[in-house]
This record gives sequence, structure tokens and C-alpha cells, in this order.
Amino acid sequence: MSAPANTPVEPRGPVSWADPQREAAFARWLDRIAGAHALSPATLRIASADASFRRYLRVDRAATQPGSLIIMDAPPEREDCRPFVKVADLMAQAGLNVPRIHEWDEALGFMLMDDLGTVTMIEAVNPDQPMANQGLYLRAVTALVTWQSASVAGVLPEYDQALLARELSLFPDWYLQRHRGIRVEGAIRETLDSLFKLIIERNLASPRVYVHRDFMPRNLMMPADPGEPRLGVLDFQDAVHGPVTYDIASLMRDAFLSWDEEFVLDITVRYWQSALKAGLPVDPDFGEFYRAVEWMGLQRHLKVAGIFARLTLRDGKPRYLADGPRFIAYIRATASRYRELTPLLRLLDQVEGTEPVTGYAFGRV
Repeated sequence: MSAPANTPVEPRGPVSWADPQREAAFARWLDRIAGAHALSPATLRIASADASFRRYLRVDRAATQPGSLIIMDAPPEREDCRPFVKVADLMAQAGLNVPRIHEWDEALGFMLMDDLGTVTMIEAVNPDQPMANQGLYLRAVTALVTWQSASVAGVLPEYDQALLARELSLFPDWYLQRHRGIRVEGAIRETLDSLFKLIIERNLASPRVYVHRDFMPRNLMMPADPGEPRLGVLDFQDAVHGPVTYDIASLMRDAFLSWDEEFVLDITVRYWQSALKAGLPVDPDFGEFYRAVEWMGLQRHLKVAGIFARLTLRDGKPRYLADGPRFIAYIRATASRYRELTPLLRLLDQVEGTEPVTGYAFGRV
């Protein structure tokens, strides 16, 4: 059985501001829109934060209009909200349950939108009984197939060779060099360059659809309305047009939750069957499709290991690196299945101290 989820604890509580000028601008903005949306500013509190510079605030509505709304606080010099707005519209048109945007001050970086609830899918999951979560994951699969079925080329940025390579570079730059203190040069550099070229080629061979790019239980919401069958979808602003394998790999090889292979295969098969039925461009041979999912997952795992190291070392968010071993385990599991990835497995053995091997002269930074 896999380890239970290690979900970062999100902040909850009163709203504080590091920048008095931004605090004053927010107060003026909130005062200006409060009446039109029946907001109760005194109820403002932190809802959540994420790995970016965005944070989310929750504010109740007046008694005449019960419920609450969410405010995104995204400093414009740090975050561009335009992709969020664009993808939210695309997803709504596709039939997904995403927040409607009620107000947006692009210059200030404040946005008022629907509150999809307070319980994420990862909080509803039972990590000790995989098959008890089958229905929940199938709801996620339904949302994914719905999203992919709306795909149109040329609408979202392409997940191309340059972007894949840039993401992979996070692993040597941040995980190996900055976190592990290893000089990435000589034989190590040559090994990684060769492996990354192969990983990119394999992944670019997959047909293309819309890609959420972080489709996992932490970004899916349990609907507050029991009559709503659709999971809410969040954190979609980085969506691209890319490999059909990406989002199912992200869903089943989660950043904060690991499953045994039996459950991963069960849900992946069910996704594949639904995708075929919907006419999506998945390989008609499940074995070939699953191999492509594994290679896509490998790219994501290497990227996220680097991102988690960067969040700790550059951004002061150490809770993410606590899940670093989960991603190293994912990488090792995939590398152990494919002969072409043996050099990566041997490199990880030495980097992680799993077992001493020869072949690399490690220099420390």
C-alpha cells in the first residue's frame, strides 16, 4: 500500500499585507464593488495560497444572498491573470465546473469569482482504501475527457520542445545542483542531455489536446451542492496544447498522494476507454498508451522535483520539498522499467545514496 497524502497545510485566518500601498488599493477596490455583489467586507479571510505569488481570499455575502465568493490577489508585476481568464472561459464553454469571474481589475491584480467550495478532492480521498475512491476518480476522468474533447489547435500555447526542455532543466539546475550540491558537468551533463533528448522525443510523439498541466486532486473541488455531479476545476492558468498523456499522468502520479500500481492501472484503463469512446487521439493499444503515459509522467516528475527544490531554496516554501522523495520514487519506478533509462537510474542511485555505483565523478558545488 502506498503512503498517505502529505498535503501542505494551507493558511487560514485574517488577511495581512506586506505592502501597505497594496492593502490600501485593495480596500478601495473592495469598497467599490461590495455593494454590487452584496459582500460583507468584515468577513474577509484567507482561503488558500499556492506555489505561485497568488493567494485567495474568501468573503461572505449579505444575508439576502447567502454564500461566499473568492477574491484572487495576484500582484500584476508577479502574476499575469490573462491566461486564467482565457482558460476559465474555454473550460466553461466546454462544460466544466469552473469559477465564473464577476469582477477583474487587471491593473491591480484583484479578481472576484465564484466560490466552488471548501473541500478539495484530496481531502475527500481515503488513502488507505484505494478502490473506495474509484467513483471519485471516475468523476475526475469525466472532467478530463470533457476538457480534452473541446480541444482546438492554435488556441492555447503549444507544449513544444522548448518548453519541455526548459522544464526538464529545473531538475539539474535546482534539484541536483542547488539542493543536492552536485556539479552538473562532464559525464553527468552528457548523460542528462542524452536522456532529456530521448524523453522529449517520446513525449512529442503523442497526439495533442488541451492540457490542464496540474490536473490532480488538490486542484479539484468537491461541489458544495450535492446535486452537482461535476467536480470543480481550479489552478488551470498554465494550460497548453500538448500530449494527450499528460493530465492522466498528473492525476494518477500525484504530487501529494501515491497509489499502488493496481489502482493506477484501473483508473488509467477507465480513462483510456472513455477517451476512445469520446474519439480522443489515444493509442488503440492500451499497452502502448500506458508506456507513453509513463514517459510523460517521467518528464513531469523530473520537472516537479526541480520546482519543489526551487520553492524551498528561492521562495522560502520548504513544505513542498518534503514531497521530493515521492517524485524520486516515481522517477526510479519508471527508470527501472526501461533499458534506455538505466543511466538515469544509476545516476539517482548515487545522488540519493541508495547504493554506491561507479561511472560518475561527482563534484560538489
